[in-house]
Amino acid sequence: MPTTSHRSKAPGAAAKRRRRTLALVFILPAILLLGALVVYPIGYSVVRSLYDASGDHFVGLGNYGEAVHDKATLTAIRNNAVWVAVAPALVTAIGLVFAVLTEKVRWSTAFKLLVFMPMAISFLAAGIIFRLVYDADPHRGVLNAAAVTIHDTVSDDALFPGAHPRDNTALSKRPDGTLSAPANSAMLLLPMVGVAPTTLPTTARPAALPPAAGGTNGVVFLDFIPGGGGKPGQLDPGKKGLPGVSVQLLSDGRTVATTTTAADGSFHFDAAPSAAASVVLPAADFALPYNGVDWLGPTLITPAIIGAYIWIWAGFAMVIIGAGLANLPRELLEAARMDGAGEWQVFRRITVPMLAPVLGVVFVTMVINVMKIFDLVYIIAPGPVQQDANVLALQLWLVSFGGGNNQGLGSALGVLLLLLVVPAMILNVRRFRRN
Repeated sequence: MPTTSHRSKAPGAAAKRRRRTLALVFILPAILLLGALVVYPIGYSVVRSLYDASGDHFVGLGNYGEAVHDKATLTAIRNNAVWVAVAPALVTAIGLVFAVLTEKVRWSTAFKLLVFMPMAISFLAAGIIFRLVYDADPHRGVLNAAAVTIHDTVSDDALFPGAHPRDNTALSKRPDGTLSAPANSAMLLLPMVGVAPTTLPTTARPAALPPAAGGTNGVVFLDFIPGGGGKPGQLDPGKKGLPGVSVQLLSDGRTVATTTTAADGSFHFDAAPSAAASVVLPAADFALPYNGVDWLGPTLITPAIIGAYIWIWAGFAMVIIGAGLANLPRELLEAARMDGAGEWQVFRRITVPMLAPVLGVVFVTMVINVMKIFDLVYIIAPGPVQQDANVLALQLWLVSFGGGNNQGLGSALGVLLLLLVVPAMILNVRRFRRN
């Protein structure tokens, strides 16, 4: 009897072994590929991180200590934290809004196409596009062109942008940009330079002092004669007055009188000059033209790059969330509406909670993605501010291949980046298994 049982089980065990052998044969190419492209590079990086730049001397955890104490690496970690805190949440939220809108708008197919289209563009091309979008020159940068247009629509332009007083004259520039001169003379000469004669108003006349009639008098004029001639700071023939300039008379820190210059640049105050009084020309008349926002400067470079990232990945989030939205039980939503719930209540209390698993997958996927962000930062950030926008993946490249030539430290950064990404990857895999 035991012999019969053993014989009956043998064919089943042999069949199971054959199935396992066959499965191993089929998955062997994938295992070899995975080992060559993933396992071996990770193992080699771990070992290489324990050696110095030359790879000849064992330094243990020295590279890791150098990495966490390096100022550039700390900046990269800080920026990565900003990316993780901001970008995934915004991409998920905007993708959710777009997914809901596709069910409300009539041209949903065209809307989906427009939103998803950036995913078809390489990160290199997207970086170049946004480098131009953020350009500081409003004649090239789209955002600054819009900002300048809006600013110029609601704000008046300066009369003589860029004008400034000639050196070694009574006029001096204050920290707030206003120009000031002591009003201790009955006739004040206030020479200005930095204005092209061709840009003077057609109403401008040859500069002249007002007739002496007591009080405080003066003239604001362009201290330049086309073709040359004249003496600096002197009211010579051929020099034009600057009309329409605001002039204030200050005494004891208070504005006691205000006027504007005439066509010949002259002005007059009835108050007599005193040692404590001063004449002030407001900065608004000489302010440089508004040229927009320095999007690629040290302050805004990281938010600017995050904006480009959101533009690319919002379409991906919309498609994934839209697929989850299509699987929601419509009868539950309709029942809520029949019970008197508004669209916002339905969205907040039913749609979002039921989409929570999908939203979680999108969010964690974006967290993994932004932890490895490299190309957009490398392309969009100009050289002088690249360190301000630095992230771990970029720092890894700079240390290893971008001039640092220290593969030991670069390998240590790679291992640190892997350790930061692995928890999010495990969480994502578990979510997929539950779903």
